Amino acid sequence: MAEKGVIIELIALLKLEKDQELRETLEEMAVQDIAEAMDQVEIDDQVKVFRALPEERQTDTFSYLGKSQQRDLLDALNNNEARRILHELLPDDRTAFLESLSPEELESQLKLLAPEDLKQSLKLLGYPEESIGRLMTPHFVAVRPNWTVARALDHIRHEANRGETVNFVFVTDERGRLLDAVKLKDFILARQDAKVESLMDEEFYSVQASADREHAVQVIQHYDINTLAVTDKNGVMLGIVTVDDIMDVAEQETTEDFHKIGGAGALNMSLRDASSSLLYRKRIGWLLILVFMNLFGGEAIAHFEDTIAAVIVLVFFLPLIVDSGGNAGSQSATLMVRALATGDVQMRDWLKLWGKEFGVALALGVTMGLAVSLIGYYRGGYEIALVTSLAMVCVVTFGSMVGMLLPFMLTRFKLDPATASAPLITSIADIGGIIIYFTIATVILSDTLAAAAAAG
Repeated sequence: MAEKGVIIELIALLKLEKDQELRETLEEMAVQDIAEAMDQVEIDDQVKVFRALPEERQTDTFSYLGKSQQRDLLDALNNNEARRILHELLPDDRTAFLESLSPEELESQLKLLAPEDLKQSLKLLGYPEESIGRLMTPHFVAVRPNWTVARALDHIRHEANRGETVNFVFVTDERGRLLDAVKLKDFILARQDAKVESLMDEEFYSVQASADREHAVQVIQHYDINTLAVTDKNGVMLGIVTVDDIMDVAEQETTEDFHKIGGAGALNMSLRDASSSLLYRKRIGWLLILVFMNLFGGEAIAHFEDTIAAVIVLVFFLPLIVDSGGNAGSQSATLMVRALATGDVQMRDWLKLWGKEFGVALALGVTMGLAVSLIGYYRGGYEIALVTSLAMVCVVTFGSMVGMLLPFMLTRFKLDPATASAPLITSIADIGGIIIYFTIATVILSDTLAAAAAAG
């Protein structure tokens, strides 16, 4: 990361217009640090820093800028500069930038592309929004199985600049169908006159371009590889995705899950860049839904008005018991949502996990019930202690079961399990907790309630 002192030095050099010293300072910095430093200055100074870089470093620096910075910088550059940057960007980086634009901005930027780049970009943008097709780069190095190693190495050297990586060399047939992925070191260590097919073990991993990005994340993580082939439904190789792309996707998916679990819509942009109106729109929907859901909680309390009036001490324990159910449900939902997102558990595991979670929830409820029973005995005697302890066991178990099962139910109906947000779980657990608590109280305290009714 760029140190604060370096950023201050860059700003000072910009203000003093010491162009030569600015260039010398930038030469010593990594492009990632330059991009971070540019984020700290105004757009006019960003343009000065960008133009002070050698052309061969400008595109690399541009690829590490945030999407809003990229848009602002291209708008500030002249058409020739913008055209060159877009041309030199790797296809997957260019697609990621283009898909972040509004329709009007996209049309403007597409006009800057050369015919070949335009054709390629439109093809990648034609894949579904969250698909691997949009993430892949169509540049890769492929050889034929009947070639000699010497010929293959010559081809690799000639085509190396076309590929994003040559850690793996892909073997395809005359129709372009993927046959294998061979490590580059195997070519280097093999005899020059050996056939490529002698290096093949047919152990390779690929995904279809139409598959969801999260599937690529799971495959790369599971098999611990840094390059993944992308094919069509017939096995014809279309491109590759690399581990750096996957890391970005994993971060985006995790951030999106956190937003949804918190009861807000996915932002798909930096929080700093999001407008107040966008943040309002992302959050108000769930809050309004939860307001109406909580009306059921109020109705449940009203239904037990006589019980509350007769034994007023029950109100003291209401927040304690009900909130415990919501908290237990949120814990359970967070664990399940994350496990489903990472592929740690599958739909078929629901029954086994239900049994395990029921046992854990029961143990948690008993422990918390024993603790609250002491307070119940102090505040209202034996019967209140019994009511509060039983209610705590039932409410915590109920909340945990809701938190565990709801993500599976959403997955079953092809919905994002992260939609099982903490506020939603809490609201469901609250309503159920109120009903459970006062039902138990009504049953156990029936004699007390009858006496109060007779006296009234």
